[in-house]
Amino acid sequence: MFTLSIGIPELILRAVLVYAAIFLLLRIVGKKHVGELAPFDLVVLLILSECVQGALTAGDTSVTGGVIAAAALFGTNQVVGYFSASNKKVERLLEGKPRILVRNGHVCRDVLKREQITHSELVEALRREGCSSLTKVRYAILENDGQISIGLRGHR
Repeated sequence: MFTLSIGIPELILRAVLVYAAIFLLLRIVGKKHVGELAPFDLVVLLILSECVQGALTAGDTSVTGGVIAAAALFGTNQVVGYFSASNKKVERLLEGKPRILVRNGHVCRDVLKREQITHSELVEALRREGCSSLTKVRYAILENDGQISIGLRGHR
């Protein structure tokens, strides 16, 4: 139950590599999908852990192996968070930057397309902020966490 079938350094390296691969895939998918999951996106995330489990532990089913892999994942996350918080360039690389979706009532369609946000999703975000018309919008920004911030004309 507690005997490892592979070495501790290999377990740690596997966890770091899987963390990096999943992080990269989530960055490629985009902010919208991380912040506002559609049902099929949630299914993918739930199945993801099953897909990478073998890669994390190389078939090691010991409690020790699982704890080491989990500790390596948490440790990697802490290191990434530290570097992101202490360096603006690293933060921008890891987290991206906010994207302007609407500027002075005009929709930036190329940004919507690149971020995979539909017009109806944008309008829904506007309605959540109590806005009934694009002409009232000074700006709409897709934040790094996937949320859409709205600034209305005449409201500062």
